Amino acid sequence: MKLISIVTIAATAFLFITCKHEILSKGGSSNGNNPPPVITNSCSADTVYFSNAILPLLSSGCAMSGCHDATTHKEGLILNSYAGIMKIVTPGNASGSKLYQVVNTTNPGDIMPPPPHQPFSASEKASIQKWINQGAKNNQCNGGCDTTVFTFSGAVMPLMNTYCKGCHNPASLGGGVDLSTYAGVKASAASGRLPGSIKQATGYKPMPQGGNKLSDCQIQQVEKWIQAGTPNN
Repeated sequence: MKLISIVTIAATAFLFITCKHEILSKGGSSNGNNPPPVITNSCSADTVYFSNAILPLLSSGCAMSGCHDATTHKEGLILNSYAGIMKIVTPGNASGSKLYQVVNTTNPGDIMPPPPHQPFSASEKASIQKWINQGAKNNQCNGGCDTTVFTFSGAVMPLMNTYCKGCHNPASLGGGVDLSTYAGVKASAASGRLPGSIKQATGYKPMPQGGNKLSDCQIQQVEKWIQAGTPNN
């Protein structure tokens, strides 16, 4: 009788552990088995591309420590990969997708990013909506960057908003750095931390954290802005 009880307990424990593991790895979000994006050589202004706009935005604003990164995975969600993000997306139906619902809700307990983090802007929410309604494709485009554009408002701040602000804002000062304002970006540029981090140079913490390195064109835009004297233009 004792032997049967021991076997039963062991079997139950095994099933519990197995089920728990399956929940965390559903959709491939915990093991990195993600399909590669479909890459096009040119960017269409009418299309929102996952790798270019959605992934860096959610990695910065949602997949931060304490929320939906690989370590914390609140609610079993890891939002730094296509597979993980698709767990809360219904392709073609933004209003029916949990992702779009939580970035638009006014409920402090449900909104993402959570307070006191800054919410996504109207244009960022619109990009998420458009991407989902376009089929939530795992897509990427090349050629959408122009090195002749290197103003703060036209190039630098959009990069900070998409790739950096989620981890570097007054509510979440990663490394003590605020990249949500002109003053903060200018100070980081002046110290050398901004160019060193985005170039992932030796001695600097690579940025974006946990994401793909900025393209050569994007890095050149920031460097040209710095060389021009970091104007608020």
